[in-house]
Amino acid sequence: MESNSLYSLPVYRKSLDLRDLSNAVASYFSYNKDLFALRQSNSLRDNLYDSLVTDTSLITKEIEHAAQSKSYAVRMKSVTFINIMTRNVLAYCNGLEKDGVKEKEYLNLLRKEIKSFRKSFKKWRLSLRNDEY
Repeated sequence: MESNSLYSLPVYRKSLDLRDLSNAVASYFSYNKDLFALRQSNSLRDNLYDSLVTDTSLITKEIEHAAQSKSYAVRMKSVTFINIMTRNVLAYCNGLEKDGVKEKEYLNLLRKEIKSFRKSFKKWRLSLRNDEY
């Protein structure tokens, strides 16, 4: 599947939205404004932001991988991985809230985006099983 074809997939576009929003949230809230340096920080919050950015990027990459694969087993492995990553993202939101992030509306916006992504993901996942994408 070519790059242009990926953009025709609603789930791919939703994953990009989720990734972009998580990047924006992480850069807004992190003590260490350089997203590339989050991994080196000793702050729990920065570590959560790093994980958030990493996992949402991995979701997009796994959708690309599954969409380009002809193997049913590979596609289902990607689906499982994406499910784990979306649960992780929700857990990071909860962790950030418990760590005292005061602007909860941003976390709620991220949760809303995850919910929207999951709806699109569910439709796409069913189409993979039917080989209709």
